[in-house]
Amino acid sequence: LKKDQRSGKSTSGIVKDILTNSNSHPHGIKVRLEDGQVGRVKEILSTLDQP
Repeated sequence: LKKDQRSGKSTSGIVKDILTNSNSHPHGIKVRLEDGQVGRVKEILSTLDQP
């Protein structure tokens, strides 16, 4: 999250929308989580296959 950039605190959640138009970004792609929070991806812990 933007407010946590300086502290390095991370937030976990399930990605709802990918907001960055490119496949990569030097600071991480921007996403919206299912709970509405917006931030940049640092690490992908797991993926779910959706039909």
